[in-house]
Amino acid sequence: MTDVVPVERITDKIYLLRGKKVLMDRDLAELYVVSTSALNKAVTRNIDRFPPDFMFRLTSEEFSDLKFHFGTSSWGGTRKLPRAFTEQGVAMLSSVLRSKRAIEVNIAIMRAFVKLREMLTTHKKLSQKLADLERRLEDHDEQFKIVFDAIRALMAPPEKPKRKIGFEVKEPKGRYGRRTKKKHS
Repeated sequence: MTDVVPVERITDKIYLLRGKKVLMDRDLAELYVVSTSALNKAVTRNIDRFPPDFMFRLTSEEFSDLKFHFGTSSWGGTRKLPRAFTEQGVAMLSSVLRSKRAIEVNIAIMRAFVKLREMLTTHKKLSQKLADLERRLEDHDEQFKIVFDAIRALMAPPEKPKRKIGFEVKEPKGRYGRRTKKKHS
């Protein structure tokens, strides 16, 4: 069975807010192929199903930080602060949004959350094994330290190059101060 939405597309939309992994109402509406207002109306009609650990509204500061992170234009004009849904809140959405698409998207989202947990667990286990191996081989040789440092550098997420602010004019450089010789015939 092919996924309705690729897992990578979902994991790119998962943010860490208030120490929880969440999906924003706007991103969920896009995945479900409904308007954000329709999604929020369905949630409002069933608000008792969404306690604070399932769904919360962003504060003005959180929202401005999020807008700053992605650029103001990508969020357009919103009149209300967006809602953030935790994994449990997304699962509860399947009972509120009853379309076949909603069910398929919820399954894909649950798989994305599971994949994220597996990746974090694998990374933690690998780091622990490397630390254990490093401790055991520490007494043998200083060369192993270089190898372990290289492996740790490879495990670290790549640093994104900083974008320059402003613009750069690219024009041919003038030949100031140099005189050209005139040929006499």
